[in-house]
Amino acid sequence: MSLDWLPRDDEIKDHSLFKGDYWGTEAPCTMYEKKPLLDSDGNEIPDLYVSKITLNNPAQYNSYTTEMVKGVIAGFKAASSDRSVIAVIFTGAGDKAFCTGGNTVEYSQYYSRRPNEYGEYMDLFNSMVDTILDCKKPVICRVNGMRVAGGQEIGMACDLAVVSDLAIFGQAGPRHGSAPVGGSTDFLPWFLSMEDAMWNCISCELWSAYKMKTKGLVTKVVPVLKQDGEYLRNPAVFTDSYIQNGEVVYGEFKQGQEGKAAKQLTKSCEIDFEQLDKEINGMIWHLANLFPGCLQMSIEEIRAKKKFFWDQSKMSNRHWLNTNMMGEAFLGFTAFSTRKITGTDTIDFIKYRQLIARGDLLDEKLFEDVLGKPLK
Repeated sequence: MSLDWLPRDDEIKDHSLFKGDYWGTEAPCTMYEKKPLLDSDGNEIPDLYVSKITLNNPAQYNSYTTEMVKGVIAGFKAASSDRSVIAVIFTGAGDKAFCTGGNTVEYSQYYSRRPNEYGEYMDLFNSMVDTILDCKKPVICRVNGMRVAGGQEIGMACDLAVVSDLAIFGQAGPRHGSAPVGGSTDFLPWFLSMEDAMWNCISCELWSAYKMKTKGLVTKVVPVLKQDGEYLRNPAVFTDSYIQNGEVVYGEFKQGQEGKAAKQLTKSCEIDFEQLDKEINGMIWHLANLFPGCLQMSIEEIRAKKKFFWDQSKMSNRHWLNTNMMGEAFLGFTAFSTRKITGTDTIDFIKYRQLIARGDLLDEKLFEDVLGKPLK
């Protein structure tokens, strides 16, 4: 029996909340592009696309400003509601960083000691993480360099990570006046062992891509250094296991003369992301050849575990973070953003602890005592 008699409205509706005004090309900004879907031979598939969202602030290691956060939200909303989009690539501009977190200059010069304003900003940040976790398309983090602090947090909100083997990972909060409660305290225990998650959160150490692959944080690691037409694995890290102090070591950074030699070799090579992008395109082509509804359901059920803990804490963390802007965040972000003036990127932690132990007020005098002084 035909159902042609049923009334129908066949006009395609636009479900996007945002238009192109949220994106730009002049740094600092967020860029949004739709690239054709490529098959396994690199041929373009008609009418199907991949969305690419790029943090474009390479001069500041793709740290995100308030306007860039809005652009990320708009980008993921647009990709999520676009029928023709198969997957989303989230990356950074240049070859040094995916993202190093919030823009510390903006934090220091505007948000510090303005707790209400920072609370409004954190509402945007939380929405950014929410839109990544809620995107109705698979999200691949293309890690082209440093993925640190808030960059690590928004990176872990993605579904998969394909990374340059030059990339480094870690947190910076306790060293620079904050805490990694924009996702890391929620996500890291799902990726790492509890003690690895703890140490990664609080130590502010930077770990290599190979170390993170071994520990299960990322999906694939791809060499990007090229010399005489051949790809080299990152010479600055041990990419084969060996015994050190009775323990098996893998993915640790080389030190001493080995480390210096590795840096010189790295400088003599070019960085080429062709194989990284080929790996990502192959992954997306694999996903394109699956039932989209079944794929999305599978993704949602994995994400649900991350979202559960993220949703439990995001608002209480928001309130703590804006209050913290009156004290330690002011000190940490000010020290970091004035490092070229003072020659140091941190406060005098021991002096600060001594003053706290003495019961001193958290006032202008204490701030002056522990912050670096301008170089003569």
